[in-house]
Amino acid sequence: MAKERKRKPSSSRSTTKKAPARRSRSGSKKSTLKKDLMIFGTVIMMIAMVVLGYFIGRSEAAIEPNPNAILLKSNSDNKALFESLEKVKQERILREKKREAELAEKRKANQQQEEERKKAALQAQKEAEKQKLTEERKILSSPGESILHEEPTTVSKRGKPKLVIIIDDVSSRSQLQHIRATGLKLTPSIFPPYRLSPSNHKLAEGLTHYMIHLPMQSGKVFDKQEKTLMVTDTPEMIEERVKELRSLFPAARYVNNHTGSVFTAHYPAMESLYQALLKEGFVFVDSRTIAGSKVPQIAKKYAQRYIARDIFIDNKHNVSYIHKQLRQAVNIANKRGYAIAIAHPHTVTLQALAGAGEILKEVELVYIDELYPGKAGR
Repeated sequence: MAKERKRKPSSSRSTTKKAPARRSRSGSKKSTLKKDLMIFGTVIMMIAMVVLGYFIGRSEAAIEPNPNAILLKSNSDNKALFESLEKVKQERILREKKREAELAEKRKANQQQEEERKKAALQAQKEAEKQKLTEERKILSSPGESILHEEPTTVSKRGKPKLVIIIDDVSSRSQLQHIRATGLKLTPSIFPPYRLSPSNHKLAEGLTHYMIHLPMQSGKVFDKQEKTLMVTDTPEMIEERVKELRSLFPAARYVNNHTGSVFTAHYPAMESLYQALLKEGFVFVDSRTIAGSKVPQIAKKYAQRYIARDIFIDNKHNVSYIHKQLRQAVNIANKRGYAIAIAHPHTVTLQALAGAGEILKEVELVYIDELYPGKAGR
């Protein structure tokens, strides 16, 4: 019994010592299994990621196709494709060049046609101007025998023929002084005031014999002068202008046109002016700058004398020409009993007139109001 009691404790101790050894082996197995599971899980996860990446890649390729996917696998197929693309490119370039060449050719042809059209139009314009100039020169240099003049009241068959010389375009006191210096009865025709010469009306102060030189439409550069009468002016505008002339030149009686080939050939505009002039006591003297002047018909309609220029004497600025024209004026006066000539305040003109005593001895030089005395229209 005693021995048995002693063994029991030893048996109990040995059992107690061996138990930890069994737990250690069991723990080691669990640790190994855990590692294996982790490795396996990692491998599965990697495989899953690879598979997932593969499908994601395929889905992206379906959304945005790779340009290189059209390329064929073999090098020969790729080369043929590139050659085909290059050929298409070259053909497109050739088509563009051809189109540009055709457009350039078309533009060139249009430009040539435009130049030819302009050239033809310019030539036609030159021809028309040349013809018009020829006609105007013929009108300006000829006596105008086809124009019917009513005899002025002062012409006497017993006395010398009368010659009036009007000096147009007067706009300064120095011009008036040079006109007086000739010692001849020359009738100055004074411009109304304008921008470059705003005090022209004062030139008439103290003068007994003078006229108003009224700018009227000619269709040329002269029309740029201030207050030039235009055919588009209303009768009211024309009447207002004439009233202004009467205010500026209270003693004036005679008015002649500066240029005015368009205006005097326009019946309605010229009639409006003629009526307004009569109301203000003016007498119109036609400078006859165009053959188609309507003033003769209008003067006849209103039972007024038609007073007009017979000849211009200084279209050319040299003494011999002026003397030749002056002789022609004298011849007209000898035939008809009187004549009206127009000149300009050029130095050479005034010199030629001052030295024309031998030519002028056949006529009596008079002012315009001495040829046609009395009231306007009488």
